[in-house]
Amino acid sequence: MDTLDLSRWQFGITTIYHFLFVPLTIGLSVVVAALQTAWHRTGRPEYLSATRFFGKLFLINFAMGVVTGIVQEFQFGMNWSSYSTFVGDVFGAPLAMEALLAFFLESTFLGLWIFGWDRLPRRVHLATIWIAAIGSNLSAYFILAANAWMRHPVGFTVDQPVGGGPARAHLTDIGAVLVNPQALSTYLHVVSAAFVVAGLFVVAVSAYRLLHHPEERPTFRRTLRAGLAATTIAGALVVFSGDNQAKLTAEYEPMKLAAAEAQWDTQAPAGFSLFAVGDLATGRNVVDVEVPYVLSFLATGTINGEVQGINDLQQKFEAQFGPGDYLPNIPVLYWSFRLMMGLGFAAIGVGVVGLWLTRRGRLPQQRWLYRLAMLGLPAALAANIFGWVLTEMGRQPWTVVGELLTAASVSPGVSLGEVAFSLSAFTLLYGVLAVVESRLLLRYVKAGPAAVTPDPAATRVPAFVY
Repeated sequence: MDTLDLSRWQFGITTIYHFLFVPLTIGLSVVVAALQTAWHRTGRPEYLSATRFFGKLFLINFAMGVVTGIVQEFQFGMNWSSYSTFVGDVFGAPLAMEALLAFFLESTFLGLWIFGWDRLPRRVHLATIWIAAIGSNLSAYFILAANAWMRHPVGFTVDQPVGGGPARAHLTDIGAVLVNPQALSTYLHVVSAAFVVAGLFVVAVSAYRLLHHPEERPTFRRTLRAGLAATTIAGALVVFSGDNQAKLTAEYEPMKLAAAEAQWDTQAPAGFSLFAVGDLATGRNVVDVEVPYVLSFLATGTINGEVQGINDLQQKFEAQFGPGDYLPNIPVLYWSFRLMMGLGFAAIGVGVVGLWLTRRGRLPQQRWLYRLAMLGLPAALAANIFGWVLTEMGRQPWTVVGELLTAASVSPGVSLGEVAFSLSAFTLLYGVLAVVESRLLLRYVKAGPAAVTPDPAATRVPAFVY
């Protein structure tokens, strides 16, 4: 194992850990804002109780997301300085927008929401949580636009410094970066998946409270239904945007699609692989069970469309970029794709089935159904993680597709021992943070709304706010 391998491990581990908190922050901010809006419109105390309760859980998750997100920025300078040199001019614009506009809105108005319960008029206070939620979702867009540029670079030229030195990508069109088709599609897919996670978080917490505290039915039946509805609607958007993602992948990242399907040779029509056992040495599948025509439809929109294969793409890239191995890790991509889809559909299924079982004021009497509902949350989180593994490892061996190889992106002055030390330190630190986060969330979930009883002043409605 060399410095490059260990640097990739470190970035992968810290990124996956950070992304455990991101979808909850994106989706739960809107859920809390919607609950407070329901209280504002109806005046029902159960909505206020739910707002304060889930708001507390949201804040714990938000704080952990901020802490772990800072590490991501440090790593660009620590282990990936050559990459930072190349992309800095392009990434500077969207990341500056994220920090100065989106994160400013999110953090500032979230602070006003936290401390403004008994100090701000109700309408103003409600506006603060909505602005914070908008900031959270804007923040996601700018970051995903930067990430999408790595998979489909647009709006730039490459400057070759006179007298040698590293090449740099020079931004020429920020608009092209922000409306990159990969960015628009990825944003819809990622944010929809985030709302699936947030919806199932609300479902899991509500199911736990209903299972152990049936007297809280007035509050948690409403939140259970809200979480199930959010999961179902967002799940439909995940499926729609995932279909669009497949077509964009076929167009801009054909090797990723071919590897995710273990399709070695170009085919028309192409079937969707259900189970395959491949021989990497000979470039063929020993066992392959597939559904005819499905992959062609996913990739091209027609049942007879052509889908390029791994072997043909390898030859094409060697002719275009020179000799080398342009294959990503095929087994990892193949199974990540299937785990993402399988766990994702299972999580969405919890929402659909749950809505049916809780229709017309009903609540299931079987305790195992509540426990099953709670399993939807880890399934959704795992589906999100496998989706990002597919996205990022499918881009290999490139950090910027067609422009910068991962092997050329690592910091030249960082030793194997230094990366091993930082990886060990981050692993230990993140392990401690995981314990802290888990214990805090579990403590407040078990304590219930009584632990965050609304301030008396918050329940009074001054005449001037209307």
